Amino acid sequence: MKKSILIFGLSIVVLMVHAQRYVVTSITGKVICEEKNGEKGELKLRQTLTPQSTLNLSYKAQVELLDEQGKKKYLLKVPGRGVLGEMLKDRQNSVMQLTEQYLAYMRARVKGKGEMTAKRHSDPATVTREVAVKKQGAAEEFSAFRQQATAQYEQFRQQAIREYAAFMRKAWQTFEASPAQPLPKEDQVEPEIAPENNMQETPQSNPVITDNQLLFIPVVSVQPVPSSPIKEQEEEEGEYVEFELYGTSLRVRFTGKEQFELKNLSESTVADVFERLQSNDFNNTIRDCLELRIRHQLCDWAYLKMLDAFSKACFSTPNEATLLMAFIYQQSGYKMRLGVAGDQLVMLYASRHTIFSHSYYNVGGDCFYPYSSKANSMRICEAAYPKENYLSLWISQTPMLAEDRSDERTLKSDAYELELGVSVNKNLLAFYNDYPSSKVNDNDLSRWAIYANLALEPAITESLLPTFREKLSGLSELEAMERLLNWVQTAFEYKLDDKVWGHDRAFFADETLYYPYADCEDRSILLSRLVRDLLGLPTILVYYPGHLAMAVAFSDNVFGDYIILDGKRFVVCDPTYINARVGQTMPKMNNETAKVILLAAP
Repeated sequence: MKKSILIFGLSIVVLMVHAQRYVVTSITGKVICEEKNGEKGELKLRQTLTPQSTLNLSYKAQVELLDEQGKKKYLLKVPGRGVLGEMLKDRQNSVMQLTEQYLAYMRARVKGKGEMTAKRHSDPATVTREVAVKKQGAAEEFSAFRQQATAQYEQFRQQAIREYAAFMRKAWQTFEASPAQPLPKEDQVEPEIAPENNMQETPQSNPVITDNQLLFIPVVSVQPVPSSPIKEQEEEEGEYVEFELYGTSLRVRFTGKEQFELKNLSESTVADVFERLQSNDFNNTIRDCLELRIRHQLCDWAYLKMLDAFSKACFSTPNEATLLMAFIYQQSGYKMRLGVAGDQLVMLYASRHTIFSHSYYNVGGDCFYPYSSKANSMRICEAAYPKENYLSLWISQTPMLAEDRSDERTLKSDAYELELGVSVNKNLLAFYNDYPSSKVNDNDLSRWAIYANLALEPAITESLLPTFREKLSGLSELEAMERLLNWVQTAFEYKLDDKVWGHDRAFFADETLYYPYADCEDRSILLSRLVRDLLGLPTILVYYPGHLAMAVAFSDNVFGDYIILDGKRFVVCDPTYINARVGQTMPKMNNETAKVILLAAP
């Protein structure tokens, strides 16, 4: 659970001097500020902003603000450009109330008594700050406050669970499932081969002018990224349960005191057992689960899969395993509901993503997806828990799973001397195979941004990219791009998804490097990733009905079909138009139907 305690260090000269003004207290990444008077520059700590200030947050950037009265903290985490007043209203950003105890502490510190520097920490359940204080007295003062706040939070948490359990006894209603939304079905375009003399011709520059471009700004969930690598944890006393997550051996403390039994699935029985879970016996279990999430860089979906595997290792009976999973998931800060379908206890998770091929239940205006249940109706407990958050299907970093390397695969370009061997972690492939396809903002095309924005796994980055850089060394951007484009065009065999998988299935970049067949979307996703990583150039995906290509914003003027976006000239590069050059659009593509998907910056 996202704890309501905010323990963080601030170093600001004044809180506020005018109404509706905000002080910058922390910055992560690059943020540009534009004022109405024309001033523009990189945002700085202690800078004062107004609701009319315009901010431009780069990918993965974050800004923390303190309001005029010092009673609210704002966390801006949605990349893109916007007016501050509107950004503060965005539900994907967050606002938190500061405690009176901390306000007293903060007021004493901002008067200039001692210096503190804020350091980003990582705890997915409690927004915390690790503070370095130069004066010993200040450190002791902060430590005392932290102990008091922790005790108060534990009291709040136990009270919240008791109230939640009490509400569980009467908050059950029967709901009917809403039908699953199928994956979009399109008539896919077969690849074409450019004429043999194509490589000697210079492409003509034609603008791709459309009135219905879709500009999709990627939004990723904030994952718990440590400020420094987590050191190997010392062995702590206690009983452990060992389990596996995609070939990775994990262990979590779980004792005999934590065993429980669900004698039946009546509302009162489920509530009684859930209330029993509030005991301190489960604190180490929750802590270990959260630490594993940080240590292994698990996204929301990977964490959910981990809790499933752990709970099944603790209980052989499915209903007890489900209840344990639901409890830890809820206490980790997520929005969940419990349901009963016949003799099965079901955990439902809420997400703002529309998950394709998964039926859902509309509970309180939110879409809740049942985990491992296909029931058409069930009784669902509507009880909500404080500070609960939606599951996100964005992945900001590659999960750290045990190594199980595939045999090396040789991938060779037809037109250039560009041959590389690549091996992929099969445990990651198993995880990606389970990953549900989804969209955000009811936008079918957003599903491809989710795949394209995830980096290649570190092992591939460390082995493949240096070899690529060596082979591209000394070339211009255009020359390097021509080689990358032809490599993706000719090193992979084309085959439609429905012929291989029976349905549409986009690949993460790692998957395209492993599987024998790749269609247009897989090639474009991989190429967009390589261009950003190797050449450092911005890329977009270009969608035509039934076909996906990509485009690159070169530093120099490059001939060919292009799209103007935000003052940048993106030149079309189609990895499915075999032997086509940079700037050539596949024949029969109607530019008036083209739509654009923005990707994360390189």
